[in-house]
Amino acid sequence: MTKKQKKTLRRILLAVVLSLCVFLAATFLELPWFLQLALWLVPYLVIGHDVLKKAVLGIKNGEVFDENFLMAIATVGAMACGEYGEGVAVMLFYQVGELFQSYAVGKSRRSIAALMDIRPDSANLENSDGNLSAVDPEEVAVGSVIVVRPGEKVPIDGRVLSGESSLNTAALTGESRPRTVRPGEEVISGCVNGDGLLRIETTKPYGESTVAKILELVENSSLKKAKVENFITKFARYYTPAVCFAALALAVLPPLVLGGGWVTWLLRALTFLVISCPCAVVIAIPLTFFGGIGGASRCGILVKGGNYLEALAHTGVAVFDKTGTLTKGVFAVTRLSPAPGVSEDDLLHTAALAESYSSHPISKSLREAAPDASGEVCDVQEIAGHGVKALVNGRTVLAGNAKLMEQSGVEFTPEEGAGTVVYVARDGEFLGAVLISDEEKPTARKAIAALKAQGVRTVMLTGDAPAVAEKVAEGLGLDEVHAGLLPADKVQWVETLLNSKPAGKNLTFVGDGINDAPVLMRADVGIAMGALGSDAAIEAADVVLMDDDPAKLVTAMGIARKCMAIAYENIVFALVVKALFLLLGALGIANMWWAVFADVGVMVLAVLNATRMLQVKE
Repeated sequence: MTKKQKKTLRRILLAVVLSLCVFLAATFLELPWFLQLALWLVPYLVIGHDVLKKAVLGIKNGEVFDENFLMAIATVGAMACGEYGEGVAVMLFYQVGELFQSYAVGKSRRSIAALMDIRPDSANLENSDGNLSAVDPEEVAVGSVIVVRPGEKVPIDGRVLSGESSLNTAALTGESRPRTVRPGEEVISGCVNGDGLLRIETTKPYGESTVAKILELVENSSLKKAKVENFITKFARYYTPAVCFAALALAVLPPLVLGGGWVTWLLRALTFLVISCPCAVVIAIPLTFFGGIGGASRCGILVKGGNYLEALAHTGVAVFDKTGTLTKGVFAVTRLSPAPGVSEDDLLHTAALAESYSSHPISKSLREAAPDASGEVCDVQEIAGHGVKALVNGRTVLAGNAKLMEQSGVEFTPEEGAGTVVYVARDGEFLGAVLISDEEKPTARKAIAALKAQGVRTVMLTGDAPAVAEKVAEGLGLDEVHAGLLPADKVQWVETLLNSKPAGKNLTFVGDGINDAPVLMRADVGIAMGALGSDAAIEAADVVLMDDDPAKLVTAMGIARKCMAIAYENIVFALVVKALFLLLGALGIANMWWAVFADVGVMVLAVLNATRMLQVKE
């Protein structure tokens, strides 16, 4: 509990004790009205002086119609009509409700603060003489060497120079599984170093590091409000003046028309004002979205604003990139099909040597499959869209697709399989084929099934070959697949899908956030998958999944739908109860004590309902 909350609690307890003393004195002693008023003013001012002050400042600044004004008018009016106990009670319970609301908001903020406990306190900068000095991370220049001891946070993005350790990425991804890093590998800020000492060369200034971008994203998320939040803000702007004038009319018109009864109708008007206070929706709705963003963050899902939570809740079409999103994006040799008379080792080693100078992922997978391949390689030619041609140990080797074999007049045996086929020939003689596949992610199939069970149409857009894409789509159970696409083609397909989506539904695109930035920005909701450390993803996407688990999309949609359900529950509950009690108050059935429940009670229940968003489970 904060100092301010403790102070408010002490004031409430003091006001309760004073009120009880005054009540007993007024009950057992025959005190004149002015003495009773003087005594009741003591607890009233103890508990309500700040509300009165805010009401006066609001009038002075031209912002008259708010909850402070309503409470001040209602309670001062009650005291003026001789309802001293009711006036103090209304102010007392209002402050109890405010304290409860303050505690709930504070809990939500602490939840996000705990999640975002990734901000480094300092960085251990290595000086030219090898000594270390603790400095502010913002003072560390790019290219500097920092040392991260076991148990410390990595303060700035960089590259490991020496040392080996495991990094805990739980604060960023929501996953407890550690990641092992070695010299030459990239590390990002916000991770907690495990058991080894790391020397890291910084590659970014602190302001552009992963931790700084994530903190900025979360801190600014409250600025992007959902439609329902904006509606409540506008609603309160017109609702509060309307009920004030309605209360004035209730106090004046019936006595004028019916004659007499001014005090009775004034009390009804004051009760009407207390009931009408819009605290429940004005406080609980933003708290619901704030809690939703915080709950999602604990699961490693960063949402840039309540508007994206709202849009995600109405997803009708989910569009996926393939490589790195539904598949691991790590290619590996999965099958060798040597020609008759050719050994598997000869086929694999020849292909690996021919591809030894290429930076393509396919080439890398061949080299990793044959790390002991050795020989003289020269005159390497990259043939765009076909493969490579090289002299290996003085013999001409071709390694590529079927088109390369056909153009070179090599007779080959076509190979089928879910992946990329590399055909290999040496001096015009076909050596065989190597199948290289990209494995699907373990949770991809489950995620697609869960989406389809919710009535979401699933589509895959990929630049991969149609045969490979269709095989992957069939295995995962996708509704639709479009392959062989360039980035511009993906944008066109997204436009087509946007035009054909169901009314009232949104299109969500999930990609790796690097190659898919144009599509991420064009979709109703752009989600960056596997975006740990990806600047392009954090910039382009509306939602960032901090690990590469497709199942997190289902989690994000579940959080969004729960958030919207709670928001609508609070709106309907608060407005229905208030409408009922406003009617009862106008008819004289509901008194000030009923009004306290209609205001403070409804607000407490709505806030309690909103705090359910803090209990998010994957």
